[in-house]
Amino acid sequence: MELLGIQFNLAAIISFALRVGLLIFLFILFIPIGKKVIVKSIQRAGSSQKASPTRIKTLEKLLVNVFSYAAGFLFIIMLFAVLNIPIGPLLAGAGIIGLAIGFGAQGLVSDIVTGFFILLEHQLEIDDYITTAGYDGIVEEVGLRTTKIRSFNGTLNYVPNRHIEGVANHSRGNMRALVDMRISYHDNMDEAISVLERVCAAFQEDERFKDGPNVIGVQSIGSSEVILRVVGQTENGLQWECERALRKAIKEAFDQEGITIPYPHHVVIQKSN
Repeated sequence: MELLGIQFNLAAIISFALRVGLLIFLFILFIPIGKKVIVKSIQRAGSSQKASPTRIKTLEKLLVNVFSYAAGFLFIIMLFAVLNIPIGPLLAGAGIIGLAIGFGAQGLVSDIVTGFFILLEHQLEIDDYITTAGYDGIVEEVGLRTTKIRSFNGTLNYVPNRHIEGVANHSRGNMRALVDMRISYHDNMDEAISVLERVCAAFQEDERFKDGPNVIGVQSIGSSEVILRVVGQTENGLQWECERALRKAIKEAFDQEGITIPYPHHVVIQKSN
């Protein structure tokens, strides 16, 4: 076959296209199957080892990530083989280039090593609420190089693993629900504390609370108010919900008893000449 004065071997072109198409088809078929096998295997192993759901989900995403990198590398190698490009010299050249840029890739190596120890030591897992590297939010993924943290305003932060230091994990064990209520100096403190105790007694039957809530007493005295504190231990992740429910119930109880929550007062003094 001749086109624009150039001879083409039609049979060779068709054979090459078929081989490349078959390779692409096999990988399109292979990658979803491989991911499903990984997920099923991790779930089965996690069930036998009685691992937590967050631990299973973390390992699933990590191994799927590793599998994707490995499959991509294998696809490139096989594509070179289909194209009859010698792999040996390429690998040797890649080794030399890799050695040359290795000194500049220390951050990447640090990311991978740090990520490995983060998983090994169970410092954080998917769905954990953490504070680290200046970010505060929920862990969505722990990868080979980066960890994804979703802030409460919806921002997705990609944090290199080497920057994860001093992790504060708020998802381990019970959490504290703390509510400070202000009353006026004109109100009776003992009466206000009695009202708080009645509200706390009602919430002690709430399954969300693991301990308390209890009235601590007078926390501090401000310029125009007395601050009373209530503290309880809640199920992890429910502390904000419990604090909102407590504030609402306390406000309603104060209104019924005529106890006022003060507001700032300004005094203006005018001097006559």
